[in-house]
Amino acid sequence: MPADTKMTEIPIVDYFVMGEAVGIVLTFLISLYYSRKQMQKLSTDIESKILNDLDDKLHNLLEIALAKPDVGKIFNRDASGQSAEEAGAVYALNIFAYAFQMHKRGILKENEWNGWLRRIRNSFKKGEISDYWNSELEEWFDPEFQDFINNEILQQIKQKIGN
Repeated sequence: MPADTKMTEIPIVDYFVMGEAVGIVLTFLISLYYSRKQMQKLSTDIESKILNDLDDKLHNLLEIALAKPDVGKIFNRDASGQSAEEAGAVYALNIFAYAFQMHKRGILKENEWNGWLRRIRNSFKKGEISDYWNSELEEWFDPEFQDFINNEILQQIKQKIGN
């Protein structure tokens, strides 16, 4: 080393000050990460509450339509001669669609969803709900739910019948 180069010595106190500054920055970043995670969860909770409220209102309307099938023409003019069975099918399909949405959002746990999936399959396999679905009710539901019923539920039933 050349004789005129001097090395600067940093006192031990300065190391502690730098460590403290790094600690403060890390604490800020960690709290930012967890607050963001909490905001995402809160956003999902609020969205789910809104969906739940809307679904409750729809169920109330459907209960009225179940009690008085002629009320179904509020939604569909062709439903003036709607049978109680068709009104029941609409009601059941709306419940299935709601369970499907809650599963897609991650609100229904896997074991709860498996129970719903079994109910849906059995309703389509053993009941007449598939007849109502194939008539024209399908078009009243979300395209993703339509795909689920057509490609997963009905397809599996056809495969099992074919075997």
